[in-house]
Amino acid sequence: MPITAETFRRVALEDGDNQWELVCGRLVRRPAMTRPHNVLSLQLAYELLKQLEGQPYEVRSQSGHMATASGGYRVPDLAVLPLASAQRFGMSYELEEYAEPLPFVAEVWSPSTGDFDVETKFPEYRQRGDAVIWRAHPHERTVTVWERRPDGGYDERLSTAGRVTIPSLPGVSIDLDALFRAL
Repeated sequence: MPITAETFRRVALEDGDNQWELVCGRLVRRPAMTRPHNVLSLQLAYELLKQLEGQPYEVRSQSGHMATASGGYRVPDLAVLPLASAQRFGMSYELEEYAEPLPFVAEVWSPSTGDFDVETKFPEYRQRGDAVIWRAHPHERTVTVWERRPDGGYDERLSTAGRVTIPSLPGVSIDLDALFRAL
């Protein structure tokens, strides 16, 4: 029996021991992650927080739910959202969820989620219209970048070194050499 969005919200808020996503009407618990995944996620979040200080954005690391076109909810490893979107929740105790496209979303490869992310999450992020989507791979030391074009399609490129700009976040660029050196 499919789980409703309302039931999902209740479970996600009441079960503080697990992180939940809603996929095709099913509750899916996010698995534990490896050290390389966690280090890379944290380092990327740190770099974004430094560069976005004083700008109208907030950074989420493995928190906040992104609504999908299929009625599901995803928790990205990292997301940057406009401050105005985040502030609409104020101090409420409702589930933090975002239906609107975000300027930046990233997933970090992990053995437990790598194939699932590629086959499921990335197509959903593109369908949502998120502006820039990253897949950081700690073992290959690569970042696959999808940037949304004005026509709604995406350009894809692979980066392995140097600074990579994030056009949807003015003035933000990530030094991949420093990012991967943290591992």
